Amino acid sequence: GCGNSALSHDLYELGYTDVTSIDFSPACIAAMRTRYARCPGLRWAVMDIRALAFPDASFDVVLEKGTLDVLMVEETDPWHVSPQAAAAMRQVLAEVSRVLRPGGCFISITFAQPHFRKPHYAQEAFGWSLRHAACGDGDAAAFHYFLYVMRKGQPLDPRDVALGRRLHQP
Repeated sequence: GCGNSALSHDLYELGYTDVTSIDFSPACIAAMRTRYARCPGLRWAVMDIRALAFPDASFDVVLEKGTLDVLMVEETDPWHVSPQAAAAMRQVLAEVSRVLRPGGCFISITFAQPHFRKPHYAQEAFGWSLRHAACGDGDAAAFHYFLYVMRKGQPLDPRDVALGRRLHQP
């Protein structure tokens, strides 16, 4: 879900010259291909995050910034997510886990607070560890965002395992 964000180009400018970006919108991807045609290491693909068309273990890093939030947009109670939203989140995260190489890193940037998002990430089936940090400029009036980092092939902390199990309890 790259949208029209400049993040891929910013990473390219920082020296990350092998970046693949996806979005479900053909118009968006066409515009991004045109905008960044001068950057040969930037690749763009129309794709559904629930069914990634990449081979297993094909990425060192997967980065999402607000894309998973779309799966929760119609939820009215973040404490009790609908089975449909939970299943969609599980499907996307299973795809991310599948395309990550051993030792690979999944980075998720979101406004979703840990008590709402960690249970989704903390699933043993994904085969990754989980840590998070709150980010912001220190202004008490500002919205903070959260950075979640999952490392493929490292175990979940037992407290996170328990947190993940709560997601599936009635």
